[in-house]
Amino acid sequence: MLDPEHVEAALTWLRYADEDLALAEQALVPRLACSLAQQAAEKALKAALVVRATDFPRTHDLVRLRRLLPASSPAAGEAPDLGTLSQLATEARYPGDWDEPVAEEAAEALAAA
Repeated sequence: MLDPEHVEAALTWLRYADEDLALAEQALVPRLACSLAQQAAEKALKAALVVRATDFPRTHDLVRLRRLLPASSPAAGEAPDLGTLSQLATEARYPGDWDEPVAEEAAEALAAA
């Protein structure tokens, strides 16, 4: 049986994820869409962990977070390429030796989230 406190906390994580995704869908700048899409996916994964009372590290690594879920969890099954989504978000957040994400990559990030 699920603990009501964990359910309430998970619902808050999901609300934040929904808000990030809504902003990502409205973003006019591809790099912002990528960053917000990654944040939405991260918060949704953390919601799945919170509802199960599973501790998780402070990380933005979506693959690492997904691995903490039990195999029976819908979020642990066939999922989009979360590694690429994590990489796109890093490239979107920080300047570096990479090209900024373009509209096509933003669309892929939104679909993955």
